[in-house]
Amino acid sequence: MTWMSWASYSTAACSEIGRIISERDYSVMHDNTRIDEIATGIYRISTPVPPPVIPGGFTFNQYLIKDDDPLLYHTGPRKMFSLIRTAIESVLPVQSLRYIGFSHFEADECGSLNDFLEVAPGAEPLCSQIAKMVSVDDIALRPAHALGDGENLVLGSHTVRWIDTPHLPHAWECGHLFDTTTSTLFCGDLFTQGGHQHEPLTRDDILDSSEDMRAQLDYFSQTRNVRSLMEKLASTSPSTLACMHGAAWQGDGAKLLRQLAERLAG
Repeated sequence: MTWMSWASYSTAACSEIGRIISERDYSVMHDNTRIDEIATGIYRISTPVPPPVIPGGFTFNQYLIKDDDPLLYHTGPRKMFSLIRTAIESVLPVQSLRYIGFSHFEADECGSLNDFLEVAPGAEPLCSQIAKMVSVDDIALRPAHALGDGENLVLGSHTVRWIDTPHLPHAWECGHLFDTTTSTLFCGDLFTQGGHQHEPLTRDDILDSSEDMRAQLDYFSQTRNVRSLMEKLASTSPSTLACMHGAAWQGDGAKLLRQLAERLAG
């Protein structure tokens, strides 16, 4: 896969995925969207997009926390709304969603936000304070529930914590969500893996494959605070990394995050 292939993907697929995916492609994705429990009460919803729709293939993942106040993390692009809704409804009624969360303001993170707010009348957007201020409250059907850095939110048996990471990997409003109950870090675009064929959960290396992606099209902001921000994430000692693209990962998350910090800072 060439840099130009991924440049084309970045400008077209990520921001205009509804335009580049045909009805035939949509049918293929519908047959392959899957949902798997990767930690207690946490489900990975994954839609593979094969080549040549996206060069080399790619996956779009969302995560559902089943609890008293269910939380969907990432909505996926609008074109995939019905796929993701169907997957959710295999676990719980979509109208029971309480929070629609995301790391930062981007089509694959929150493109279907208003679609979910329409079908889940008790749901609120869940995001950083900066995201609420600069984007979400303007475009969302309902005001966002903003979390401050280190703030916890109790969902029932699960408690999630927001961690501000401005510009890591990109966007001023960026942050990541950590489930303290299962030690799962919803790490968004960190450890993005290319390809469309992945196991739901792996212990295999994802650092080198994600660095291969970054080498072809560097989507990191190169923030000068990369070491301190990565250490904030590593200090949670996650045992599961819920990646938005590719497989979720299980193992020593603190070690892997520090290894990534070394690559980024180097």
